Amino acid sequence: MSRKRIGVILCGSGQKDGSEIHEAVCTLLAIDEAGASAICFAPKGPQRLVRNHASGKEETGTRDMLVESARIARGEIRPLSEAKASDLDAIIIPGGQGSGLNLSSYVIDGEKGLVEPELLRLVGEMHAAKKPVGAICLAPATLGLAL
Repeated sequence: MSRKRIGVILCGSGQKDGSEIHEAVCTLLAIDEAGASAICFAPKGPQRLVRNHASGKEETGTRDMLVESARIARGEIRPLSEAKASDLDAIIIPGGQGSGLNLSSYVIDGEKGLVEPELLRLVGEMHAAKKPVGAICLAPATLGLAL
């Protein structure tokens, strides 16, 4: 029997501007302990905002979601544009404020928020294929917008 392939959707590295690291790491660990394979994906492009995680203050400059997510994924990351429902058995989105800033505009626009186009496509493919889609913490808000 082949190992299940679980897509983990990241959006940076840090609770206040990207994927929440504890949630992402615990997700990756749980997938591994269940005997499945985690495949990490993230959008290419700048995070909506950048924070200094020591002070909590917003900073100038940019951070790329894919590059920052590679820190959590230990370099094993693919662009979200490459994720296909036909290649995955399920997907999960760890939370963190970045899930509502980078994967959607929920933090700014609430229920009128827009979802990152590649995530919207993937969630639609997964839903149409009747494959599981999970979300943690703030990420269900983005998932709700997508569905």
